[in-house]
Amino acid sequence: FQQFSDTGSRKEHVKITSEPKPGFLERLSETSGGMLIGLVTFLLAFYLLFTNEGRALRTAKSLDEGLSLVVPLDSIHSISQQNEGRLVHLAGALSTSKPLFDPSYGLSIQAVKLKRNVEMYQWVEYEDSKEYEENGEIKKETKYSYAEWSMETLYQREFDHNSGTNQGLSLFLSAMAVESFTAVSSNVQVGSFVLSKGLVDKIDDFKQLSLSHLEDPHADVTRRGDYFYHSDNPRRPEVGDLRVSFFYAGLSGDDPHLGSAAKVTVVARQRGDQLVPYHTKSGDVLEILYPGDLSVEEVYQKEQEGNTMKTWALRAAGWLSMFVGISLMTRIFYTLVDWFPVVRDLVSVGLKAFALCVASSLSLLTIAVGWLFYRPLWALLLALLSALPILVARSRVPPKKQQ
Repeated sequence: FQQFSDTGSRKEHVKITSEPKPGFLERLSETSGGMLIGLVTFLLAFYLLFTNEGRALRTAKSLDEGLSLVVPLDSIHSISQQNEGRLVHLAGALSTSKPLFDPSYGLSIQAVKLKRNVEMYQWVEYEDSKEYEENGEIKKETKYSYAEWSMETLYQREFDHNSGTNQGLSLFLSAMAVESFTAVSSNVQVGSFVLSKGLVDKIDDFKQLSLSHLEDPHADVTRRGDYFYHSDNPRRPEVGDLRVSFFYAGLSGDDPHLGSAAKVTVVARQRGDQLVPYHTKSGDVLEILYPGDLSVEEVYQKEQEGNTMKTWALRAAGWLSMFVGISLMTRIFYTLVDWFPVVRDLVSVGLKAFALCVASSLSLLTIAVGWLFYRPLWALLLALLSALPILVARSRVPPKKQQ
């Protein structure tokens, strides 16, 4: 059944559903399906952990190779043929050939990217569910609550500023008078060098554009602060009202309101007047861009730190995937003793401890195998450490009493 209530500005809607408590065979069947999912998750963890170590070591070797070969440029305004095909390092201010503009709102800016963000006023729905057993049935109570109006971004699409190529345009929302989009300059340079698309994609430090110096573009559009409102009364919005804001990245010219052009540091291969990806002997690609003026050593330190963070994040994801997979595959033992509460709780704790130890040991062993071809001594040490969680678990088991 459903129950409705009104608590001031917050609406509530409660829905309660019930179904018979599943029998033993039904729960056993569900557990069997979970075992299959667990097996897939378990195998996926091996692949993730193994490939992650190879990727991390390959990236580290590529960075070391690049650091030994990179050539710092003396000037960004002259192109030396001696550096053709070499990995170069340069830093300077961004520049673009044409400003980005939005004629609908009378706005233009000399930047690499201009993002229009369109939001719509709508209700915010909160969902809270809980299950309980009553009269031999499993009941689920779901409470839906609706708060004040809130802004939510509708959708976003990207297109090249000159070509107008659409990506992922939603047909359902294409009839909207106002759409979110990101305009990207087709020609971005640092001095005399043109940045590749991959380098331009890395310019993503968006900042909100101040609209204080602009007038209302239309009679039905009102500017308040740094937003344009499509609303009869922005103070009392109604469903369907729109709010529009703008963000920019990579300021590429001196602006009286925004300041000087943004500076970036680039490490890439010189090909004529273009900066393109550099393929290392280790099989990786170097195409690096950071905001600010950084030395070669600072750039490679940031890259090494990023590689380390990514490696540990994927290690954690691999271990978690293995733990979840083992837990799902061994849950059948929990189902078999589900009728006995005391035994069920003991088995649950034991299964979690088993999954924890085995997942830790197998994760370390998989990482060791991944290092075998690169760092054999470290691989041997990790292989020995992989036995530690199981040995610790066995040491905590009390010995059998002597007869």
